[in-house]
Order: sequence, then structure tokens, then C-alpha cells
Amino acid sequence: MSVFHVELKKTIDDSYDVTIGQELVPTLIRDLKKGLDGGVKKLAVITDSNVEELYGGPICQALVGAGYQAELFVFPAGEKSKVRSVKELLEDSMLGSGFRRDCMVIAVGGGVVSDLAGFVAGTFGRGVPYINYSTTLLAAADAAVGGKTAVDTPLATNLIGLIYQPKKVYVDIDTWKTLPREHMINGLAETVKHGCLADLKLFEYLEKNTEKILECDPEACTYISEHNCNVKYQVVMKDERESGLREILNLGHTVGRAIETVSDYQLLHGEAVSIGLVAQARLGAKHRYMTLDECERVINLLSHIGLPVTIPDYIDREELVKKLYTDKKVRDGKLRFVFQKRIGNVMSFDGGESYAKPVSEDEIRGIIMKM
Repeated sequence: MSVFHVELKKTIDDSYDVTIGQELVPTLIRDLKKGLDGGVKKLAVITDSNVEELYGGPICQALVGAGYQAELFVFPAGEKSKVRSVKELLEDSMLGSGFRRDCMVIAVGGGVVSDLAGFVAGTFGRGVPYINYSTTLLAAADAAVGGKTAVDTPLATNLIGLIYQPKKVYVDIDTWKTLPREHMINGLAETVKHGCLADLKLFEYLEKNTEKILECDPEACTYISEHNCNVKYQVVMKDERESGLREILNLGHTVGRAIETVSDYQLLHGEAVSIGLVAQARLGAKHRYMTLDECERVINLLSHIGLPVTIPDYIDREELVKKLYTDKKVRDGKLRFVFQKRIGNVMSFDGGESYAKPVSEDEIRGIIMKM
């Protein structure tokens, strides 16, 4: 018997910039021409049917006008499109149009677009560069930054995917002006989450400036975007691959993702996360990780924004409890929850080695039944 050792130690720099501003298409093109394109001339602009006319098409046309071979690839809008079959359709469409390894993907849209297009980029030709051009508050706070890409399956959400960092992210707050108020409200849930787990100043800012944000005030929107990016950066920098600390970004998502699925996506992602934040706050108060007053403060902020804080009557509670077991934090068949510590911090367990704690099914069922 012989053994041949393959040594592949590498130092990889996956750093990238997040540009926050208004009317950023000229900035995107300027950055590409300054070298962000890496010499690539063929660009696959991936967007959804809602964003196609507003931003996807115009951005593609602007790229063509700048001398690039750009082509638009559109899929039906909505969480139900974030599945393997749509990813396959996008890949086959790109291959059919002559796209190979010498291309770049530009994701134009919200969280579903960035999750799906990023996953396509990470596997197409064994990995091609991509850019996120975020057009929603929710994506700017969550999916566009951090490199997580994934699709959903009938059994669970976001368990098929990879971590693949973009070359750059653009947060164009002007695009938020075309969002329905409902979607601005929905988008604020992840921002509240960031305040709860790591940024008391952001939480307090939201308490005082909700209406300014919902009206797309540039100063207020820039403020929350910068704070959202900083919270994610501080976590992802220390734990890019979600081996420990990055679990804290799942605050509220154990119940949130489950209820989103059980609702058959009648609930938007932010709405589901809001309910999940309430569940963890109530359970956290029970364990004295936060006071009852702090728990109510979290609930009051979510309610003030216009986010749901109770479970809709049409949700089957027992089905919801069963769905919790599809959460990616489950270990050895045990439910595990991330908990905030008061407001602006997060609990750690096992001497700082873990950021999620096992919770019995009966305990979380009791919380769910009261919501």
C-alpha cells in the first residue's frame, strides 16, 4: 500500500466592498471597467419577473450600452421559485446562450434572487464571479451580504446550497422607493433582528425613526444599511462558514423559517421572522436571558413597525412544532435556539463554545400555543 499526500494549503482573500447609495448603475459600470469584471465581457443578469421591468432590464441594457455582452435571465418572482428546478432552468438557459466559465453573474433583485443567482454562480463552470445589486431592504439587510446561497426543498428551507462570496454588493436605496409599503415593513424584520442581537443603538434608532425609514428618507435608510452591514461583517469575519458564532444570525429563524414554510409562503420572510423573534424573546424571558420589560420592548417595536407578533389562526400549531425539526441548528434530533441577551447582545453557552441552546419540544410548544 502507498499513500500520496496532496497538499493544497491556500490563502484566499474573499474581501469585497458594499457600496450604499442612490442611482448606482453608473457606479456599477464604472467599477466593472476599472477591473471588477476581471477581464470578463459576458455578463448574465439574473432577476425575477417583478424586478425585470423596473431594474433588471434597464441594467442589462446599460451594460450592453457600455460594451458588454449582457443577457437577461428571468424567473417567476417569489419564494416558491427558490428551488432546484429553477436553478437548473437558469443554468440550462445560460449554457444554451453560450455562457461558459468566462462569464460573470449579476444578481438584480431581492433575497430570492441573490440566494438563487449566487448559488448558480457558485456551481456554474465550477464557480464564476458574481455581483449582488440589491433592490430591497430585506436583501440589503440579509441575503445580499455574507455569501450564503441556497435553495429550498419540500422538507426544509436553505439546506441545499453553499457559502460563496460576491465580488461586490450594491445597496441602491433609491430602488426601495418602488417597493410597496408592505415590503418595506417586511424588510425591517431582519434589521430589528440585528439590533436585538448586536446593536442597541440600531434598535433605539428604529424605535425613533420607523416612519422615516418607511418613507425612504435617504439619511435614515443609509444609517440602517451601514449598521446592518457592520453587524453581519463582525459576525461573518469571525465565522464565515457557520461553524459557531454565525449561528447568531439565525435569531428568530427557528420558528420563523418553520412558520414561513407551514404557511405555504402566505407569510413573507420578514413577517415570519418577526413571529420567530417574539417566540425566542418570550422563551428567553422565561429563562431570564432578558427581562419581561425588554421582551415587551422587542414586541412593541415589531408591532409599531407593522409586523405580526402572533401566529395566524390558519397555522396548524402541531404541524408547526414538527416543522421545527427541519431547522439546520438541530443536533442529534434536538431543537436548538439562539437567544438574545437583553437587547443588543446574544447568549453564549458551554463556556462560549456554543451560541444555541437545546430546548425541549414541550417548552417551545407551550410558547407556540400561547401565541
